Amino acid sequence: MIDLVGFDGDDTLWRSQEFYDRAQEAFEAILGRYVDLASRGLRDALLATERGNIALFGYGAKGMTLSMIESAIELTDGRIEARDIHRIVRLGKEVLAHPVELLPGIREAVSAVAANHRVVLITKGDLFHQEYKVARSGLADIFHRIEIVSEKDPAAYARLFAEFGVAPQRFAMVGNSLKSDIAPVVELGGFGVYMPYHSTWAHELVADFTLGDRVIEVAGAEGIPDAIARMHSAGG
Repeated sequence: MIDLVGFDGDDTLWRSQEFYDRAQEAFEAILGRYVDLASRGLRDALLATERGNIALFGYGAKGMTLSMIESAIELTDGRIEARDIHRIVRLGKEVLAHPVELLPGIREAVSAVAANHRVVLITKGDLFHQEYKVARSGLADIFHRIEIVSEKDPAAYARLFAEFGVAPQRFAMVGNSLKSDIAPVVELGGFGVYMPYHSTWAHELVADFTLGDRVIEVAGAEGIPDAIARMHSAGG
């Protein structure tokens, strides 16, 4: 039996990663004026810098922008011009101001699940940016609670279970990231509904996780209510 259902925000409820992908492409175009992109391994260098900065800057567009500036200075040996640093700052602002566009059918799917279960939105990233997206999504009133966390790991989910008085075996998480949405919940004994997105940040990729019998993969939002109903029935 499922008592509580969690939903991820970015790339589960609304589009997000493609705005970061576009910023990445624009960043590469800027850096291409100074270095050979292929030989310098720019994407790997930026990812390494972002990973190293997460503990300080957290997730989201602001941390990405600061990491881009740091990487640009390092990769160009300090030769990057101030006007190009300003362009990088603008890239970050554009990501922060992107429109909030719900994925097809997600409003209906969340509403259908909420008709039979308590639902909570669990998203990570910059507090202001996530609050901006939640407010403009038009979904906030459906959720019993909105949790914006700095990291989605077993400890974060365990705190959620304790606050709601829910056993892990009665919780299901819906999301597009195996690393943040599915694996930690399954590790604790919960269930996952995995809805892959067409683009995933490299930091969220995992190579050593198999879906198993506690995870149902769906192709789109229309499959979410049925997946939750199946988990609910299987639990007895």
